[in-house]
Amino acid sequence: MSTRDVAINVKVGEHHEWHIFGITLHPDTIVATLIAGAIIVILGLLLRRSMNSRQPGRLQIFFETVVDQVEKQVDDTMGIKTAPFVVPLAMTLFLFILIANWLAIIPTPGDPEYMPPPASDVNLTYALALFVIVLMHITGVRKRGFRNYYHHMLTPSPFMLPINIIEELAKPLTLALRLFGNIFSGVIMVSLIALFPPFILWAPNVLWKLFDMFIGLIQAFIFGLLTVIYFASVRAPTEEGAH
Repeated sequence: MSTRDVAINVKVGEHHEWHIFGITLHPDTIVATLIAGAIIVILGLLLRRSMNSRQPGRLQIFFETVVDQVEKQVDDTMGIKTAPFVVPLAMTLFLFILIANWLAIIPTPGDPEYMPPPASDVNLTYALALFVIVLMHITGVRKRGFRNYYHHMLTPSPFMLPINIIEELAKPLTLALRLFGNIFSGVIMVSLIALFPPFILWAPNVLWKLFDMFIGLIQAFIFGLLTVIYFASVRAPTEEGAH
């Protein structure tokens, strides 16, 4: 079978399936998501247990570095006071997506794999994107009121309303598909690398796994950054001038 044939046979959305009461579930995505969430909870508990202001450990230094960078980005973009919960939200999303993506380095048998990166399932990326965008709109309405927050839909002219509506509807789609497309491309590359002869298979596989980890890091950072940028729209004009 040629490389071209294998690339064509890699199907989008191919997962192990459970069928419960007429609902189709993807156990590989569910298990990997639970594992990533459990790792974050464990890291948080370990960090809380080892907190030391005088002699911080490596884990504490790592978390403080990430928090400082996220706080700086939020403050530069929208101001910390506008929506302080955006800092833990963006940080949690970054760490969750990063750990979930890095689960792909664990070798698993089977076709499809038992635990591919969860973000290669578009259902997860849609859920994450919808959560961010819906929460953004809820926050904007609560802070500025329905009329003031959605006034931008009529700017610079009321005739722009249909285009602005399409733009708003496209936000969760682009946010989800950007993450899904980049991670799913890694699944395709793994399938193509499997065509190499066994005696040299380890070399491209190792190199790709390292590159895949880098891609996972970049995509987690981009998702967290876009979350902050989207929430910047909830800032009122008076807050923009003050900031």
